[in-house]
Amino acid sequence: MKLVLASGSPRRKELLSQLAFLNTKADVPFEFEILAADIDESHKSGESADTFVLRLAQEKALAGLALFGTDKQAVVLGSDTIVVQGETILGKPKDEADAAAILASLSGQSHRVMTAVALTDGIKTVSRLVTTKVQFCELTQADILSYIATGEPMDKAGAYGIQGLGGNFVEAIEGSYSAVVGLPLVETRALLCEMQVL
Repeated sequence: MKLVLASGSPRRKELLSQLAFLNTKADVPFEFEILAADIDESHKSGESADTFVLRLAQEKALAGLALFGTDKQAVVLGSDTIVVQGETILGKPKDEADAAAILASLSGQSHRVMTAVALTDGIKTVSRLVTTKVQFCELTQADILSYIATGEPMDKAGAYGIQGLGGNFVEAIEGSYSAVVGLPLVETRALLCEMQVL
């Protein structure tokens, strides 16, 4: 059974690779292909944050399966991460001004990072949602502008990357660090075992 990661994210690729040493199938090396699945990531009116992120992960997995070819035996992994403050979903910033506004709103506050992971073989689809609470320190305007100047916030939900320079602003987390990076390792391993990939 071929494993396919339906994501172009280098962070997800690196995290998924970390599960290789847990492979229980000694005769089969732990390998996976990468196919970046492009889907409409629009939020539907009235859709809760957890429903939204689970739907995106499942749609990415199914889109990846369609790209790979349903005539081949494969299990496709799709994942999505969102940042939620209060009831507001903070997506990737539209521009530098938007990034500054997002970072200012996170300054000194806590927010939730929700990461969903889904696996499908076209017959069975399994998924998990992991929510982690993240506390930011107080940010000055200079902090925000210096961070934006690095370019790092521009392609990340919530305008920061915990595994990069944005980690300088994270005072504390409650929950899964790997889920904040983009792929919850414990839950992903459990799903891979359930789908008999590991």
